[in-house]
Amino acid sequence: MKLQARKNNIDQTNYKRLSIQVSLNGFSFCILHTIDNEIIALRHFQFEEVTNPLQLEKEIVAIFEQEALLLNQPFETVTVSHINTLSTFVPKPLFSDKNLADYLKYNNKILSNDYMTFDVIANNDMVNVYIPYVNINNLFFEKYGAFHYKHFATILVENIFQLATTSEEAVLYVHIQKEHFQIVVIEQKKLLFYNSFEYTSSEDFIYYLLFTVEQLKLNTNTLQLYFLGTIDKSDVLYSVTYMYIRHINFLNKAYNFDFHSTVETPKSHHDFTLLTNF
Repeated sequence: MKLQARKNNIDQTNYKRLSIQVSLNGFSFCILHTIDNEIIALRHFQFEEVTNPLQLEKEIVAIFEQEALLLNQPFETVTVSHINTLSTFVPKPLFSDKNLADYLKYNNKILSNDYMTFDVIANNDMVNVYIPYVNINNLFFEKYGAFHYKHFATILVENIFQLATTSEEAVLYVHIQKEHFQIVVIEQKKLLFYNSFEYTSSEDFIYYLLFTVEQLKLNTNTLQLYFLGTIDKSDVLYSVTYMYIRHINFLNKAYNFDFHSTVETPKSHHDFTLLTNF
């Protein structure tokens, strides 16, 4: 009786968590089944001509219709990460929530009606101030009710800090996305540098990378560089980097869940932020 009652309760309850990443050039989601501890869905969608949040909203609505079987169900939790360049890190001792616009205006073009918010970095003395896609948040709220959201850079930096060693020398992490990449430099468990760059060619990419290395006075002969994101050894970005920096690895992340047999297991560094955002 008790075992059957428990089984019925499990059958009637949706033990699933949804992780979403959203940007102007793409939308990704994955679903974790918490009882089986398995990723049961992992989807990526690329947008070619989306230039503003209103167009982005239309694309996401279309995806919700296309993926209704997966997305139109209740979830234990829904977490969303916003990918854009409208963010900046502020040391916590210098931070005040009354000055959000002041932090952002030096690096970004902001409008008077922009909504600004912030994430407190969990494992470092930093705050990430940013502008989320408000209309997309409203869309998710209408669909799922209360949910959690962060900026993509927050998740990236928090997880790199968890994996970083106490190396005396600076370690450089490069996260590759379509048309954007992020550089994170950590030295002695402290954030030395973070920035996001746009690129359209390998020449753009290597220029920004080497300029950063030069400005930080890092030694290319001893520098340890870790790639993560959508890149492997066959990528031209890897080849051009190896011409200048020889100590290159791919970040190896061991997840504490499995992947269902119907889901293609990604390389450990490919969906790093999406799979660590539950």
